[in-house]
Amino acid sequence: MFIEVRVAPKSSRNLVKDEGGFLKVYLTSPAQDGQANGQLVKLLSEHFKVKKYMVRIVKGERSRSKLVEIDV
Repeated sequence: MFIEVRVAPKSSRNLVKDEGGFLKVYLTSPAQDGQANGQLVKLLSEHFKVKKYMVRIVKGERSRSKLVEIDV
């Protein structure tokens, strides 16, 4: 399954919100050296109750808007 995600790095807390057609994910990690992407994968795996290797960023590695694939 593919999900559109918008990321807000350096937030005060980690949170996943459903905004209709996409997910808004707030991360405490900064967007440098892949820290935010790593935390995004971890947070989405916990949210969807799957293993981390089942969550993959398909598009938008360096963007706030991302396309994420989750193997179910």
